[in-house]
Amino acid sequence: MARLSALNVLCANPKRAFKLDGRHGSRFVIAVTCNTAPDRRTCKPLMKTPKRLEPLIEDGLIDEVLRPLMSGKEAAVYVVRCGDELRCAKVYKEANKRSFRQAVKYQEGRKVRSSRDARAMAKGSKHGRKEKEDNWQNAEVAALFRLADAGVRVPKPYDFLDGVLLMEMIAGEDGDAAPRLNDVDLHPDDAREFHAFMIHEVVKMLCAGLVHGDLSEFNVLLDEHGPVIIDLPQAVDAAGNNHAFEMLERDVGNMSAYFGRFAPELRFTRYAKEMWALYQQGKLTPETELTGEVAEPEDAADIDAVMREIKATLAEQARREAMRGAEDGEPDEAPEPPWMKG
Repeated sequence: MARLSALNVLCANPKRAFKLDGRHGSRFVIAVTCNTAPDRRTCKPLMKTPKRLEPLIEDGLIDEVLRPLMSGKEAAVYVVRCGDELRCAKVYKEANKRSFRQAVKYQEGRKVRSSRDARAMAKGSKHGRKEKEDNWQNAEVAALFRLADAGVRVPKPYDFLDGVLLMEMIAGEDGDAAPRLNDVDLHPDDAREFHAFMIHEVVKMLCAGLVHGDLSEFNVLLDEHGPVIIDLPQAVDAAGNNHAFEMLERDVGNMSAYFGRFAPELRFTRYAKEMWALYQQGKLTPETELTGEVAEPEDAADIDAVMREIKATLAEQARREAMRGAEDGEPDEAPEPPWMKG
């Protein structure tokens, strides 16, 4: 098996440090130290329960809020205790407090409950804004269930109440939260293995009819078994969204660029066009073996040849203008070609 470099990585809490020591057999060994908690076993500092999580405590869905895990562009995530289990509570931010842009592009093709709701959303009325917000939040819940059923490695969703998603906490061997890909440094062999795994997950997502839409090293966790995809409120319908291929190409490109830091040859792979072509032809399956190569059309433009043709045309134009000038009695000296002028 490939090796994982030893390193220290920082998580959302700057005083907590993860140490990835390498592999033990076919598993990762992730040791965690916690310097902030009075109880090192559970790693739980004392904190006041956020107002948005109080209804979940009242309803018995969670027993205790342990600590904040992270705050992103569309939500804040907390580690919570549910009985003997640690889970994550994702609290979605209100639309006017989110920094995620171009939401309209992502919502294209999503189903709306009724034509009345669709008209209200189009008009931007109070009811329409509420429906649009509910649609945005419900998209992640639906995507998580859909992708989990398709065998994609995503957190298991448990419940959704008043803009709060309760889901599985992706953890390391000791039970604490796993780091993001962005927080780790990889051995080249691990980078190649994880890249191949992520491409396969993207294929399974596409076969399930979804494109992540914002996939990057910031939206992938690394637990003892490998990568786990997170953050799916912007997931788009592959068949119903006109921007689906554009987003797929960006998602795959982000993976190639990140893993290419450790295994440079991965930067030159072209999986997005290959899988999309097979998807459009109805030939893509989770078992499809991709090559990462796409044959260019025979009539693809040769940029150098085009530039040579342009220069030749400009030179001919200059020659003809010089000849006309001579015929009109102007000096015989040919004018300076346009590309030589300062």
